[in-house]
Amino acid sequence: MQTKRSSGSPKLTRLLLSAALVAGLAGVPAVTMPAFAGAPTAAGPASVADLAEGLLDAVVNISTSQSAPVEKQIPIPKAPEGSPFQDFFDEFFKNQGKNGGAPRKIQSLGSGFVIGEDGYIVTNNHVIDGADEITANFSDGTKLKAKLIGRDQKTDIALLKVEPTKPLKAVKFGDSDKARVGDWVMAIGNPFGFGGSVTVGIVSARNRDINSGPYDNFIQTDAAINKGNSGGPLFDMYGDVIGINTAIVSPTGGSIGIGFAVPSKTASAVVAQLKEFGETRRGWLGVRIQGVTDDIAESLGLKEPKGALVAGLTTGGPADKAGIQAGDVIVKFDGRDVPNVRELPRMVADTPISKTVPVTVLRKGKEVTVDVALGRLEEGEKLASNEKGGKGDPAKPTPTQKVAGLGLAPLDPMLRTKFKIKDGVTKGVVVTEVDPNSAAAEKRVQPGDVILEVGQEEVKSVDDVTRRFEAIKKDGRKRALLLIASTEGEMRFVTLSVE
Repeated sequence: MQTKRSSGSPKLTRLLLSAALVAGLAGVPAVTMPAFAGAPTAAGPASVADLAEGLLDAVVNISTSQSAPVEKQIPIPKAPEGSPFQDFFDEFFKNQGKNGGAPRKIQSLGSGFVIGEDGYIVTNNHVIDGADEITANFSDGTKLKAKLIGRDQKTDIALLKVEPTKPLKAVKFGDSDKARVGDWVMAIGNPFGFGGSVTVGIVSARNRDINSGPYDNFIQTDAAINKGNSGGPLFDMYGDVIGINTAIVSPTGGSIGIGFAVPSKTASAVVAQLKEFGETRRGWLGVRIQGVTDDIAESLGLKEPKGALVAGLTTGGPADKAGIQAGDVIVKFDGRDVPNVRELPRMVADTPISKTVPVTVLRKGKEVTVDVALGRLEEGEKLASNEKGGKGDPAKPTPTQKVAGLGLAPLDPMLRTKFKIKDGVTKGVVVTEVDPNSAAAEKRVQPGDVILEVGQEEVKSVDDVTRRFEAIKKDGRKRALLLIASTEGEMRFVTLSVE
């Protein structure tokens, strides 16, 4: 089982189930439920029996096994000195091995669903991650070995293939964009090893970000899903899959009515690429972005915080080649509005590679549209990781000056060496100290950071910084927007008061 935890947040639990837990449930007595007279139709569907009956055969249990080394070994007993039994002990334990003997098998259980009569099955990546063997268990008792076709860690989706002797019952993806908060949904899966379990609830919320990946856009539901439901389908009332059950919020490990499913709009595109290529092929823009806060919007003269602020670009990437600049605010992508920083990565990823798209940016108060030929994300990540930096040569110290609670000095070889500033940062003004009671400290500005721009104007000296602060104040603005590079060359924007 994998878990993710964020500071001050409830525990997010992946729904993978250990087979050992299933064995432990074998002795649990049956629970007798009170008679139920039937809820009024207004409180929910009169019955989902017919719908469930037609879908159960398409939902499978996914069982996996993997080898794990034994961490501890039994020490070879020592007989009294001269005892004839020592040879017996040595012979008995000699095959134990230096690493604890033969590896043991770890088994786990999850869920999946058939999307093709010829044997294609969708599940979660974390269900099959590290597995040596994968088996699909069908409702009629059939067990088929499954082959991994492809997987995507960013959306936690995997595509499997079995070889059936007859056409399988399959389901299809629906349109998750049409699902509304309050719509009824049905989950089928393998909770705690109880295969073919059906639960019903509603769509509790949409577009949830649970910090599990760059494309978080989860459907939240109160349909009961538990450990073992990972990879199982979330159906609408037409029998179409609108989500893949992936995680729950739970302080106990069981359902408390807060579950999350990958929407079908995201899943179907990933599955199609895995089926065709065995891997994902996402669009890539080549920008590092951050959100437009109220402070940043005010410093840029924007009426409202919207879009995605370009904090940096990958050298030689699509955006760099097209002329997009650090400090631009991307407000439209391929003709669609960019409401916030979360939406842009999904919009770009869903766009075919090599497609040329118009990108509209706000640059110094004016809209500018540039055409960008998208690259491939997977190749772009390798390019970005290969960007290197280094150290400069020592030199004599340069005097520092104080501005807005910051000690500032020109970027020179000595400061580059002292703060280990990468060679990729070639210009700007170095922050040598930060007043702990200043606004800059609250914005996490640190010694070694390099100020590249103030108010979207390049700065090369401390005097440039001072002049820009004075000019912004004369313009009637209360805050200055600073473009800052870390010692590693990662750029971000912060705002500081000019009062």
